[in-house]
Formats: sequence, C-alpha cells, structure tokens
Amino acid sequence: MERHLPRWDELRPLLSFEPINPDRRAARLARAADLWDLRRIARRRTPRAAFDYVDGAAGRELTARRTREAFESVELLPRILHGTATADLSTSIAGAPSALPFGIAPTGFTRMMHAEGETGGARAAAAAGIPFTLSTMGTRSIEEVAEAAPDGRRWFQLYLWRDRERSLDLLRRAQAAGYDTLLVTVDTPVAGQRLRDTRNGMVIPPRLTLGTVLDASVRPEWWFNFLTTDPLKFASLSASSADLGTLINTMFDPTLSFADLEWIRSVWPGRLFVKGVLTGEDARKSMDAGADGLVVSNHGGRQLDKAPVSLRALAEVRTAAGPDVEIVLDSGVMGGSDVVAALCAGADFVLIGRAYLYGLMAGGQQGVERAIELIAAELRVTMQLMGAATVSDLGPGMMRTPWGAEPAPGDPRR
Repeated sequence: MERHLPRWDELRPLLSFEPINPDRRAARLARAADLWDLRRIARRRTPRAAFDYVDGAAGRELTARRTREAFESVELLPRILHGTATADLSTSIAGAPSALPFGIAPTGFTRMMHAEGETGGARAAAAAGIPFTLSTMGTRSIEEVAEAAPDGRRWFQLYLWRDRERSLDLLRRAQAAGYDTLLVTVDTPVAGQRLRDTRNGMVIPPRLTLGTVLDASVRPEWWFNFLTTDPLKFASLSASSADLGTLINTMFDPTLSFADLEWIRSVWPGRLFVKGVLTGEDARKSMDAGADGLVVSNHGGRQLDKAPVSLRALAEVRTAAGPDVEIVLDSGVMGGSDVVAALCAGADFVLIGRAYLYGLMAGGQQGVERAIELIAAELRVTMQLMGAATVSDLGPGMMRTPWGAEPAPGDPRR
C-alpha cells in the first residue's frame, strides 16, 4: 500500500468546523438523540431530590420497572411493500383534533424540576398542537396556565376530594378558563410510599436538608432560578405554601366511591375521563358512573407497587369498554415506538409524564419542545417502517408480545 503526505487541497475540505451556537441550551439539547439522552442531561442539571422525585416510583419500584419491560418486550410487525412515503401523525381525542397521538400528562410540583414549570410545558404543547394537562397539584394556577398558552388545548386533572365545595370551585375555574376535558384521578386514596423521596428528605411542604442544598449548589442555573422566582406552591389550591400538608391530607380521602364520581359528572359539562383504570370491572363501573373515556394508568408506578402494567391491561379494558369508548394509555412511554405499541395494543391516545419532565429538567420549555420533537420523529419513522400511513392504520395485528397480542374472542376490536 503506497503512502503519501496529504496535500492542502485534500485536507481543506476535511477541516470544516460547525459554527459555535451561542445558545448553549439549544446546542446541548440538539445533541440529545432520544429521551434517554434528555434524561442524562436532566440528571446532571437537576438536584438529586428533584430528579429522583420524577425518576423514582413507589416501594421497590417494581411496577415502574415492569412497565418499561413491557414496552421493551414488544415486537412491532412491519408490513412490507406498502409504499408508505409519508406518515400522518394527526388524530382526534375528546372531541377535538391533536397534531400528534400523544399529549402531556398531569404532573405535580413541576416548578421544583425547572422554574418554567407548567408554563414551559403548556407553551411547548401549544406550539406542537397537542393537549397539555394541568394537575390539581400544579405549581401554576388554572388561570396562569391559560394566560401562558391561550391558543393551546388545555385539560385539567382533579383528585377526588372530601371537600366538594373546593372541588366545585376548581371545576368552575377550569371551565371558565377554557379547559375542555377533565381527567379524574382515582388511584390516589393515599399517597404511595416513594422511598427515594424519603431517603432524600423530600417532603411536602418542601424542606431542603443540608445535603440537598449542597447538591443543588453545584447546579448553578437551577439554584439561581430557585432563589430568584416566586416560592413553590400548589397554585390552584392556595396563595400560600404554609399549609400544604393540611391541603394534602384534606384532598386524599380513602372513603370516596363511584357515587363521588357520579357527582363530578353531574357538575362538569365537558368531556370526563377516569384516570387510573386497570381492570375491565373498573372500566365498566366508570362508564356507568358517566365517564366519556378512560385513562389506563398505573400512575407511572408511583402509587401501588406490584400494580398491573398499563400496556398489558389495555386489552382487558378495551374489551370491557367496547370499540367506541376512547381510551388513553399513560405510564412508561419513553419514545415514539412506545406510542406505536400503545396504539397497536388498543389505545386511542397516549400521555407522557416522566418523558416531558426529563425534557423540562434538561432545558425548560426548549427541553419540552425537544422531547416532543424526538418522540414525534421516532413515531414517524416507526410508522413508515411498519407500513402505517395514518394513526388509524395501527392495530393489534401489527404487534406481538409475550402475553399475546391478538384480541381475545368476543373482543369488539377483533
């Protein structure tokens, strides 16, 4: 093999350098190739207590781990030679269009993760043309989120409370502020045992120990934002954070029943979805109580450890609900292929919770926009490779799982 010293005209084309992007946040986010990259960025830039609040789950975190394992075990079945040059990712849910078949799930205490909190998430969702769900435990109020993203589609999440007057006040405010869909979370009679939070000294109201303060101090952007913005509070509940413990104890009531759900149905005029359904029996009872749709969710593994896996529960819930009831899958989604798996398994729509928060922690609103962009890009490529031109093309015949992908006899989707 003959060798020679390279000439300058041969070297010059190889010595082109990308210009330095002065927006370091944008440059950092651009290097993320998937949601797991965003998670790594989030872990570096967020204090441990806040990161673990998002990343952790209840008990030994078995439910959270099994939820991810279910998605990892799915086989997607491509249809070859279908000539799918493009993929239309748009769909409709709860009576209105969505540019993508996924939206942002309700999350509490969000400004602890990044100072932009729900404002950044709502604006990113509005820019993408997808719904944003505000939690009762949100750190921006119903009105603040509406003002931040007036053109976005807004949903509101409510816990079943003991105090009906306070619940009714929230529902009236949400309706007045243009929230068109209500998600009633029913899997939280009490808070789950989140051991990472206990070990980190993460409590409600928030008290940062010396260790967590030191951990935060090596992350100057987070620390600066925390010190220079208004105090954290459950904004829809109170103007003060002084009595949050009492508010939580008042909110969660283990004695609530389907009769309380019927009451909410009687006072809420918009679409109503019950969030936390994992069995066919509960699906039927929720529909009998007046639900328009169901959210199959194990709360991301943050409530009952050893609870059913949402993806695996879909078939039973779909069979019980029938083909015409809208079903949303929540818990464990970390990419576009996970969205495809959920849609194939029987969901009409998907919610992202941790995935959204990883983006938020990695870069505020820009990080959420990047998370949505990454999921949508993977979703588009996955659909094209599977020969699915539209979301409605996806069905149970296009996936295989260890627990069986084919609908059972009598399943209306068979």
